Amino acid sequence: MTQKLKIDFVSDVACPWCAIGLLGLEKALDNVAGEIDADIAFHPFELNPDLPAGGKNGLEHIAGKYGMSFDRVRENRATICDRAAEVGFTINTSDASRIYNTFDAHRLIAWAGEKGRQLAMKQQVFALYFTQQEDPGDPDALANAAHAAGLNATEAREVLASDRYAEQVRSEEALWRERGINSVPAVVIEGRYLISGGQPPEEFERQLRGIAARLREEQASATAAT
Repeated sequence: MTQKLKIDFVSDVACPWCAIGLLGLEKALDNVAGEIDADIAFHPFELNPDLPAGGKNGLEHIAGKYGMSFDRVRENRATICDRAAEVGFTINTSDASRIYNTFDAHRLIAWAGEKGRQLAMKQQVFALYFTQQEDPGDPDALANAAHAAGLNATEAREVLASDRYAEQVRSEEALWRERGINSVPAVVIEGRYLISGGQPPEEFERQLRGIAARLREEQASATAAT
């Protein structure tokens, strides 16, 4: 019997571990196909909400924000790139890469959700930022990503030129912070089980199987009690 799971994926498109985590989750779900049927919804989280248009140099920003040396930032970057490659994702970050404001990208992902293309849009924005090294706040880049995700680029531009979904993004960010989410990725299963971080596929698979088994036991107990 297939166990249905509701998965809330809270993340930022400028978070490399979020991209790695999403790929790991997708691979895990492929491995449990037929056993688990997941419905994934994406929710916004901004790591750097105060960044200006045009962003900042990533090496300098991360070193300053976390009190790290440039060499330590580079070591972490190499580890992240290797982990991304393991799940089939290319991160081309370098010393010249920039970190950008992601608010408009989250607005467009919210819009894509209404069109049934949220996962595809999320994947395209991750690729835009990490692989193509483009600004996820640039309307042209986002419209192109929308087109690649199977959406109407003209409509995407209209959304970006307006303030549509702005309040929705802010409300969702506040809601998840109120629920205790202060780092991403945060993968919340059925509103009560949390898987934190960019876990490898096998760890996601292990935890998903365990959660599904617990839910089956609960459902069986509830049935027996009626």
